[in-house]
Amino acid sequence: MATKKKEAQLQILVNNQALWDEMLQSKGLTVIDVYQAWCGPCKAMQPLFRKLKNELNEEEMLHFAVAEADNIVTLQSFKDKCEPVFLFCLNGRIIAKVEGANAPLVNRIVTALIDEEKKIAAGEMVRPQYNEIALVDPEAEDTGDAQYEALHKPCCIAIIKPDAVLSRKVLDIKEKITSAGFVIEAEAKLILTEDQVLEFYSSIADEPDFEEFMYFMTTALSYVLVLSKGSEQVPILDETETEPETEPEELSEDQPDGQVEVTPEVTGKRDSTLQEYLERQHISQFCDLEEDITNVTKFVDIFFPDFKTVKLQKTLALLRPDLLHDRKEEVLHVIEEEGFKILDQRQIILSEQEAHILCKEYENENYFERLIEYMTSGPSLAIVLLGDNGVEHWKELLGPITVEKAIENHPESLCLQFARGSLPINQLYGSDSVEAAEWEIKHFFPPQSTLALIKPHVTREQREEILKIIKEAGFELTQAKEMLLTEERANKIYAKITGKPFYKDVLEMLAEGPSLVMVLTKWNATAEWRHLMGPVDPEEAKLLSPDSIRARFGINILKNIVHGSSNVYDATEIIGKIFDEFVSENPEEN
Repeated sequence: MATKKKEAQLQILVNNQALWDEMLQSKGLTVIDVYQAWCGPCKAMQPLFRKLKNELNEEEMLHFAVAEADNIVTLQSFKDKCEPVFLFCLNGRIIAKVEGANAPLVNRIVTALIDEEKKIAAGEMVRPQYNEIALVDPEAEDTGDAQYEALHKPCCIAIIKPDAVLSRKVLDIKEKITSAGFVIEAEAKLILTEDQVLEFYSSIADEPDFEEFMYFMTTALSYVLVLSKGSEQVPILDETETEPETEPEELSEDQPDGQVEVTPEVTGKRDSTLQEYLERQHISQFCDLEEDITNVTKFVDIFFPDFKTVKLQKTLALLRPDLLHDRKEEVLHVIEEEGFKILDQRQIILSEQEAHILCKEYENENYFERLIEYMTSGPSLAIVLLGDNGVEHWKELLGPITVEKAIENHPESLCLQFARGSLPINQLYGSDSVEAAEWEIKHFFPPQSTLALIKPHVTREQREEILKIIKEAGFELTQAKEMLLTEERANKIYAKITGKPFYKDVLEMLAEGPSLVMVLTKWNATAEWRHLMGPVDPEEAKLLSPDSIRARFGINILKNIVHGSSNVYDATEIIGKIFDEFVSENPEEN
């Protein structure tokens, strides 16, 4: 096969049909940049290809090629198209296509496929059967607005309903879904709007109890999952196979009357592999599925508008002591310019153990002990970043771990831009993987839960706007339930003021309609929520904190829109009292 020497064997040059046919004989994965002679290959993607080649280090398994569409009959449909196209050829079959220089998506596909190939080679899994992609004119394909054809296309939308969330069955349901061979591509915790419920459940909208069902679905938290088929699927049991003797009624026998809402029974959802599996696990009543591919695409757009183009990830960034002291604002400016959102930040003095964890890549260097001493000598700045493909993007910006390597290969990297001090190290740190980021963020920013309340006089539109503000502030909506705050429930939330003369007015205000009671989770949640709410008096809030929720939506001191616990102890106690009444007492069900 002809090679392009000046690319240092990075990409094979394929410029006629014979070379294309020869390339298809290659074993393993070949990533093909399809280009036109007048514009050439996509140079913007070559750094990613070099990175993948170096990091994955799979010479026999991973190959890269550039293919000139003008002279290859098979690729005539791409002729005269200016947008980059990347094809993925696995053992002679084109199984995936990405349109546009979407580096995060290409990286995800390559990494997933190579990981599968390694497992196959090790005998840990059987080879999946991928559908081969027809190389037809992209504009002639009836694909709507889809921007790519990928290996694991969304095949199902699942909604885990409020009663499952309130009774803490979500983790069990998700585990059963993944054990059935499905991959959770995305998930969101949402209080569904009426429009969303009408769209998803349109087939049952004429049923007599739909109004009750609508109220049930729009007054508490649901989980929405995007599922794709993994490499291994759990087969449906044959009709002749025996199932364990189980009475479905036993699921709710231990739940005291009135303590857990039961989903109003609806019909109209057809059986499927996953549906039948969930039925056999006796959890199908908590989870509704949509598998018609046209509807799946529609609901992905509704619930996850950025699913096809954006892969938001959190990562941990760290400014070492000297950099924090001298050039903090410059680094924060770079972070903002690169499109990251700062969710949390705090100064910390690392323990020796923490310093060893964050500096493990230097442990074989002769200056390692001096580095540990330096890292524990003063404060560093830890930051939680959120961005598109955040982990990889931040690591790419950082560059090599040493100044010497940055000078040689990455002169534009932050490593070189912010180099300083006697130690030849990168003065910035970033998590190595999504898993590492999750652990590090939880360690340095331990999550805390607080109780929050949206009062009854808020409109539906205002409530949705407030929930959006909460999400953008980095809070996780852990629990939520719309409920009428009777005096008994109100006493649990407002225990500190029950003896005050104005408490009667508070009870009257709460009796005007249902409130939305929520559990919000993030680092320093109680203080952060109180800051986001603003001063108690909306007029004072407009002067002192004009961007706060009370300043924007509050009417007066009594109808100031939101409420929150005053300290961590109160929040923990009230959450236990309010939400425990919705949880089954049977620990096996939770």
